[in-house]
Amino acid sequence: MPDAGSARSNRWCTTTSLRKGDRVSWIDDPAFSAAGPFGPQTLPYGAGRVRAESATGVLVRVGDHALPLRPLAAHLGPRLSEPLAAGSLDPLLAAGRPVWAELRERLRELVDRDSAPPGADLVPLVEVRPVLPFAVADYVDFYSSRHHAENVGRIFRPDSDPLLPNWTHLPVGYHGRAGTVVASGTPVRRPRGQRKPPDSPAPVFGPSERLDIEAEVGFVCGGPVRGEVRTSELADHVLGVALVNDWSARDIQAWEYQPLGPFLGKSFATSLAHWITPLDALEAARVAPPPAPHPLLDYLAEDEPWGLDLRLEVRWNGTVVSRPPFASMAWSPAQQLAHLTVNGATVRPGDLFASGTVSGPGRDQRGSFLELSWGGREPVTLDDGSARAFLLDGDDVEITATAPGPGGSVVGLAEVAGRVLPADAAPGVRGSGR
Repeated sequence: MPDAGSARSNRWCTTTSLRKGDRVSWIDDPAFSAAGPFGPQTLPYGAGRVRAESATGVLVRVGDHALPLRPLAAHLGPRLSEPLAAGSLDPLLAAGRPVWAELRERLRELVDRDSAPPGADLVPLVEVRPVLPFAVADYVDFYSSRHHAENVGRIFRPDSDPLLPNWTHLPVGYHGRAGTVVASGTPVRRPRGQRKPPDSPAPVFGPSERLDIEAEVGFVCGGPVRGEVRTSELADHVLGVALVNDWSARDIQAWEYQPLGPFLGKSFATSLAHWITPLDALEAARVAPPPAPHPLLDYLAEDEPWGLDLRLEVRWNGTVVSRPPFASMAWSPAQQLAHLTVNGATVRPGDLFASGTVSGPGRDQRGSFLELSWGGREPVTLDDGSARAFLLDGDDVEITATAPGPGGSVVGLAEVAGRVLPADAAPGVRGSGR
């Protein structure tokens, strides 16, 4: 157990020194440890309100607490004053990699102090009202798990090859809808749309009967506005990583997606975690993606691999139903960003791109309920004894993830969670999370 030194402490801030091994910190939180997912090795960014304050501000997460950064700007350096004075991460995203690196270094120094700096206000997470941490500019969703793509192909096109010919040559993706990206915890209303039941001669309109999730990893972009980004330049254009649930209405999707791909079956809601784990925190988690089955075109080649060893966990009404491994993804985020911009399209601050559903080879590694229930034919039994194929009104879903950190530590990606509301719930009840 850590030894607490003598110092003043109150509800919001503590200057107690805690010894964790050879490390001393003024942060009095047992969860702020290298053995936990949100210790000094992680330090993710978010935005929110604390106490009765009406204005939002930039926060950093330390264990089970949040530390507002606006009051600490003077201790973190003059170049950081403007980004940290904002109510969201937008100015920080625009500031670019040199500022990101400086902020992370200053924060690591700050949390390692043996006494709290003036103005430090350590707030329990339960006292924070988090918001969507940045304004989403553009949203792109990829389809980069071979296991997921083959499963979906076998379910939707059982008489055809599960992978279309282009899949192993490029990261397949589509341009999504940024306006319905919402903060974790925002309820999701069941969408309505056209669907064609197998026994119906014509399509019908109504609430989706096959509402699903997609467990994904999102990459939050910033830095200079650029097109034709090379795979070696990922770190110049991605501040950090956050979990994504790209909710999907499978019956609407199955009817509409040919020939142009996803539309109403995907555009109604995409949930994003409150906390953005810095890309630099994941250096020890970098791995090589699975080898491609043939040589790649030059713009997709990587000098250094950008696969990531992220271990996801999906809970359905509290039951762990899947543990998808991100390391099995066939296309890395660097390859996705290179492909996204190779035609001259730009990446800019606030852009978000997501990996696509993360699935592994095992049934307990599938990142969507479409796969887990094999199109609804093999229901999943939850801990309470109930059986599910797709989501019912009132169901809760939470996705979490960890990664290996430096020196045997654990790096966390904060949860993304949501509850399903009925289709006739009042319009606007969902909100934006801001």
